[in-house]
Amino acid sequence: MKSNILFTLSLFFVVTYLSTAQGLSPKAFNSLHSEDIVWKSFPAFPEKVKLAILVGNPTKPEPFIVRVKVPNGEKIMPHRHPEDRIYTVISGVFYIGIGAQYDETGLQAYPPGAVVVLPGNTPHFHWAKSGDYITQVYAIGPLGLEYMDKQNDPRVKAD
Repeated sequence: MKSNILFTLSLFFVVTYLSTAQGLSPKAFNSLHSEDIVWKSFPAFPEKVKLAILVGNPTKPEPFIVRVKVPNGEKIMPHRHPEDRIYTVISGVFYIGIGAQYDETGLQAYPPGAVVVLPGNTPHFHWAKSGDYITQVYAIGPLGLEYMDKQNDPRVKAD
């Protein structure tokens, strides 16, 4: 029961944040230059990790593209997303591991240009092990994020 309440609360924070931001419409010709990307903190990530919404509205059942910028040394603990995702590494080296427990030995390194397919509900974790990195994520919404250990969720305050 407590797990369902925390998940619902977490989903509320994600939807509230994302509903105030929207990228380019996927239904009309448009463009966005890298210097015009707006990076913001995202409540579901550690404070220094930034997110930019490029295309679509991640709260709706439509295609969206976001970018995630992670500074050197930052870790994103094991979590999962309900939606299937396709990551493209834009810059830096993207380290991702699969599993419900953080295990540094399970990290795989992907250089710029690499494409990573992550099926929905696959527990995984990240580490900016060798410097800052930026990934671009394509998926069909709505976006969701659930930490495997609720204590790792920045949206849940410790009692």
